[in-house]
Amino acid sequence: MPASPPFPRKLLAPRHWPAWIGIGFIRAIVLLPARWTLALGAAFSTAISPLLRTRRHVIARNLELCFPELDVRQREALRREAVREMGRMLGEFALGWFASDAKLARLEVTIEGLEHLEAARANRRGVLLVGGHFSHLELCARLISRRIRIAGMYRRMDSGVFEYMVLRARLAYADTMFDKDQLRATVKYLKRGGTVWYAPDQDMRGKDAVFAPFFGIPASTITATHHLARLSGAAVMPFFHRRTPDGGYMLRLEAPLADFPSDDVVADTARVNAAIECMVREAPAQYLWAHKRFKTRPEGLRPVYGRGSGLGTRDSGKS
Repeated sequence: MPASPPFPRKLLAPRHWPAWIGIGFIRAIVLLPARWTLALGAAFSTAISPLLRTRRHVIARNLELCFPELDVRQREALRREAVREMGRMLGEFALGWFASDAKLARLEVTIEGLEHLEAARANRRGVLLVGGHFSHLELCARLISRRIRIAGMYRRMDSGVFEYMVLRARLAYADTMFDKDQLRATVKYLKRGGTVWYAPDQDMRGKDAVFAPFFGIPASTITATHHLARLSGAAVMPFFHRRTPDGGYMLRLEAPLADFPSDDVVADTARVNAAIECMVREAPAQYLWAHKRFKTRPEGLRPVYGRGSGLGTRDSGKS
């Protein structure tokens, strides 16, 4: 395992104490049974939902755009469950970061598709596991690491305390962690036959993004999947996970995307979005709908998150 990051003494300053209290709370809820941890998070999220008007609007707007086939009552039920999932996400992040191996071993976990990974490794080929921002992404990354050695790509946190503690926790189970800007190091790792997990389904903006459909809507999407595969020769393998009704977890590694990458970066990015969309449709409430996935718009198209921006039908891009 890689060495833990050195402790920055500046994090002991009083201005960081609220963050340390937050870390203490997260560590405390891990002591509860896993079901209680998730239930506590869901109850907390529901209780404070009236205070999160902006996020509730974003969730409702995303569901309106992505599921026009649902009626108002069905979308409202899905929105309420998505709010509860935001609370469960806190519990699952806590478990992923700080739970003991013995505690995680008690979870019911099913893993499908390991043969695809074994085939790639038999050919000494790196693997890029592409997933989505589901409430349990952190926990499932750790669960899959109990069977295979993985590295991860991540974006640095704004809080120095959380950045230190979370990176330390991740390095306790991951092969290594790459900052989102460490593409050269990631390519070298993949070329050596490593397995990297990451989720390219958020609106990151910047020059390395193109518009590709997500639920039929043009979504600004980073092109890193195409470039990492092209530079490293790694197989691109969709990685899906969901929480089952009995409280367990199902993890699935799918067959690598065929003929990937191509010469068309937009087409490749669209294929990645399509794979993630299929994952979301299997467990829609467990997806992170609070993110403004369609914030960046193609030139000439109006914003979709302004108050009163509801269309009633799918935004076809002609607004």
